[in-house]
Amino acid sequence: MTTHDSDGPALPSPPTRAAVRDRLDRVTDPELDRSIVTLEYIDAIAIEGRRVRIDLTLPTAWCSPAFAWMMAIDARDEIESLASVGNAHITLHEHMHEAEINRGVNENLSFTEAFPDADDDVEAVRRELDEKARVARQYDAVQTLLEAGLDPDTIIELRGNDFETAERAESTGTSDTNETIAVYASDRSFAVTVPATPIERYLEKARETDLVTSTDDILFRTPEGEPIDPGSFDLVHRRGRLAQVNMSGQGGICDGLRKAREARGI
Repeated sequence: MTTHDSDGPALPSPPTRAAVRDRLDRVTDPELDRSIVTLEYIDAIAIEGRRVRIDLTLPTAWCSPAFAWMMAIDARDEIESLASVGNAHITLHEHMHEAEINRGVNENLSFTEAFPDADDDVEAVRRELDEKARVARQYDAVQTLLEAGLDPDTIIELRGNDFETAERAESTGTSDTNETIAVYASDRSFAVTVPATPIERYLEKARETDLVTSTDDILFRTPEGEPIDPGSFDLVHRRGRLAQVNMSGQGGICDGLRKAREARGI
């Protein structure tokens, strides 16, 4: 649907609140690897024509400026990826660096321009956190495959073309749901059906970190990015569990801090 300017070409209709919220749901707290919508960081969404305003508050005023920057930038970019949005304005509240972050994000500055004295390379920090998230997500994906009956030797040999995604399943008529995914043994002798979410979340992060760039790549790796030796499978899987527990623990702390802050009216 479009709207029309009497003196110009047709313009896209204003974005819906649901579409904006969906984009924000794709933004994660980089330390916790959880959606900022699920974490209840979003205070308000205001839509004024093709302009969207977002207000957000993090659990603490001293949250890492690099982390806060990533969330604000990602929120802006996700919303502005909607064709119906002309501009997204992000306002971070109650943070010790809110002035620098709000100015930088809304004036399209780089992190170093917003924080000229910062020692952190924000992209290096992002890569490190993405790798941690990949390891934690791998644990969920591998655990799902183990519970479906695949053995470790089969799992460490899986490649992208051993998975039948929802799109491929729909095109071949082999599935009518997006909630499951078929996983084939490397020799195609058998397949199991597993919940799609943990697999797709892992593949998303594996691609973002360039661990998987083609369907021929081995999917599951050590935290260092190397193929998994059969004798090391249990150790690698435990390391993934530790990464997940660490993120969950941090998430619990953040949830507690947020609730305490709300209770005090801060």
